[in-house]
Amino acid sequence: MQGRRTWAFSSALTVAGLLPFGLLAASPFTLAAEAPEQAGTPTAEQAASVAEKTSAVSGGAEGTRGFSAPVHRSRGGGASQSAGAPSSRSAAGDGALRGVGGLTSHSGARSVRRHGGPVVSAQTTDVDVSARRHDFAYPEAQHVADATTRITATRLKERDVVTLRGLERVAPNLTMQSVNGTASNNFYLRGAGFNDFTQNNMGPVLTYIDDVAYPYSTMSNGQMFDLAGATVTPGPVGTEHGQSDTGGEVHLHTNDPTDVWHYGASQDIASYARSRSEAYVSGPLARGLSFRLAGQTRHGGGWQTNPLNGDHLGDADLWALRGKLQWKPNSHTTILLGGHFVQDNSQVVTSVPVHRLIGTQPLPQMGSWKEAEWSSRPEFARLIGRKAGIKPSEHNQFWGADLHIAHDFGPVTFTSISAFETEREGEYTDQDGTAQSQADTYRTIDANSFTQEVRLSNSHPDDRLQWVVGAYYQRTRMNQRFFFDYTDYSARGYMMATSFGMNQESVSEFGHLSYRLPHGVTIWAGLLHELDDRSITGLQSQIFGGATQNFHAESTASNQFAGQVGVSWQMTQHALLYYKMSKGFKPGGFTANNTQIQAQLDPFKPETVLTYEAGFKADPVPNRLRINGAAFYNDFHNQQILGTVLIPNYGPLSEITNAPKSESWGFEGTIEAHPFSHLFVTQNIGWQRGNFQNFPTVNRAKTNAYYAQHGVWKAINDNFAGVDNGQPKLTLNGSADWRQPIAHAYSLDFGPDWLYRGSQAITPGGTGFYRLPPYFLLGAHVTFRPASGKWEATLYARNILDRRYAESGGQATTTYFYIPGEPRFIGGRISCGF
Repeated sequence: MQGRRTWAFSSALTVAGLLPFGLLAASPFTLAAEAPEQAGTPTAEQAASVAEKTSAVSGGAEGTRGFSAPVHRSRGGGASQSAGAPSSRSAAGDGALRGVGGLTSHSGARSVRRHGGPVVSAQTTDVDVSARRHDFAYPEAQHVADATTRITATRLKERDVVTLRGLERVAPNLTMQSVNGTASNNFYLRGAGFNDFTQNNMGPVLTYIDDVAYPYSTMSNGQMFDLAGATVTPGPVGTEHGQSDTGGEVHLHTNDPTDVWHYGASQDIASYARSRSEAYVSGPLARGLSFRLAGQTRHGGGWQTNPLNGDHLGDADLWALRGKLQWKPNSHTTILLGGHFVQDNSQVVTSVPVHRLIGTQPLPQMGSWKEAEWSSRPEFARLIGRKAGIKPSEHNQFWGADLHIAHDFGPVTFTSISAFETEREGEYTDQDGTAQSQADTYRTIDANSFTQEVRLSNSHPDDRLQWVVGAYYQRTRMNQRFFFDYTDYSARGYMMATSFGMNQESVSEFGHLSYRLPHGVTIWAGLLHELDDRSITGLQSQIFGGATQNFHAESTASNQFAGQVGVSWQMTQHALLYYKMSKGFKPGGFTANNTQIQAQLDPFKPETVLTYEAGFKADPVPNRLRINGAAFYNDFHNQQILGTVLIPNYGPLSEITNAPKSESWGFEGTIEAHPFSHLFVTQNIGWQRGNFQNFPTVNRAKTNAYYAQHGVWKAINDNFAGVDNGQPKLTLNGSADWRQPIAHAYSLDFGPDWLYRGSQAITPGGTGFYRLPPYFLLGAHVTFRPASGKWEATLYARNILDRRYAESGGQATTTYFYIPGEPRFIGGRISCGF
């Protein structure tokens, strides 16, 4: 735009969605097409003064409701993001491409850096001197060649996303299932994922919090509070940071310290006596030194009852704290120290059996889908060191610390991220879902992870050539012990335990560069090399009152390359096309929970995928209609799948194995529309298909059927070539919001939201009860707030139709079970911020 400069303004909202306009954060960048700064252009301080006096009661499709300071870039501060720059990990604060805490972000070869303000929960509205407003969030991301879904803190709050599992309500082609109703999760993104019920292997989809990778998803439990935003990136990644994977990343961003005082709190009360409380305080301690302290508690919300005795199950009991200390000794250096602690003693959702696989006992007859049976024998409680009458529950503790250092040397910026995370878990589940002790399980985990990443990158995002090089190191140690109570299972009739240790170490080097050609064309390429070494040690299987087996250690190592090449074209100011090819890599590992023979410890192989992706981003009617989409094809080799092994005279057990050849393809898209004043509509669409091209394994369904008929275990082997991979073919989620100003002093926002997930097979080739039924959920909210933005009150409902559905499932010795989803919840939330 000649003769004028676009300024980015954003309201600084807390996780409660509120802060006064005094907290002003710079936008991530201005577009490459913008003209240089003109004489007479307002200074940042002048614009901030204007912003502080401005109140906005309506905004974009992501809840844009405010203004912040414009962007001024000095040398090393990061200026414009050139159109078409690739981005595999985009931050999600007040700008989709901003580094955390003034640190360098990984977002694209042209990493955007900001050495000024903190990451705060904010929704971006871009305004130029002619007062034109962008009504959709993250307008700068429309010039980035990726399929990343960027989610504001406001959207997360409106859709009641308070756990990782809730992200499937706001991102396309993403499904998430709990492991037996617990805090552990399995991710499936574009069909890439696997059911790691032992949680001792790195998943194809990794979780990041503030640029720190969590090798085990359970470690991130309880940390979704005081958020600045989130991103979901599908497809292979790793050439711009050190941890390669095949399925993608889920990245959470928390609010950083501020240089002015802010504080706030929120209280959420809903059905089944559910209570959620959050609070934060942030401000300066000395010149260049600031802090932020935030916390949350969760209680109640249990909705399952036991028809045998009327017991209640599912109440939350969690509290968490997070602290950050930020020091800026000069304008070129930022040091950010963070730490967190989570204590989770929550009860879990227990399983409901849907089919008896072994035995003749009738399944429990439930009067309502909110009923379930569970039990725990006093003898088993004594064995595991817990009190008698223990209910299915967690007894988990997580804590960790991370140190971020960034320094701009002028032409080059150095970034270092060091982190240490721990997991102490004690988890009881009644997996057979009956009053008998046929598959009662108690698991303990003692694990820690240390990671170190260093990067060098150029300091001028407006240069034609952008580059980043770095190295990454990860070391994890884990000890697990599984206790099983099979007392009422006639084929076994005992209690047993399996214990093992896991050691893992990896190091990788990576590099990524892009070059901006004339006519809006950008090309990029990246390469990663990773060495991974892991071993399983000290595995012992003990039958109490019977035999004890000791197994020798096993190890596996991998030495692989991953990479990416791509090209993008900024056709017009409001239309971008791109194409890229990526190779992803994920290390192998081990299955170890109920080990009976040495062969069960044979490692499964590394997984590789070659992904082809073509996409577009367009605003055909600026500020009225936005359409983004991407199509993909995944060519998997040795895809890691949860299969079955039959142990003679024992029965079938789950194990992670490799499908030598498989494929998946599909597309995802997001439509945002603002057809007329006050109405904002968002719709995410995900469609994917996939099949195994070569996958010889035990057919669990046929093997169970043979035993039921003949009373003898016999492995029925099949090759699942041509069989569907079982992932939901269609996923939909969206919302519609009506934003109505009231007498210039207040605003009222209200509207519905929805979610659809297609049928999903948990077992390869699963049909009938082996396949989770599809479901549709409807929600709604109404929010009232003043123009000052200092408080708001919300009424909301989830699963308004009280639909019965299953969010995951599995097999436990004698039964096949479902984990039921939440019933209707109606609640209210009030929050304030100053």
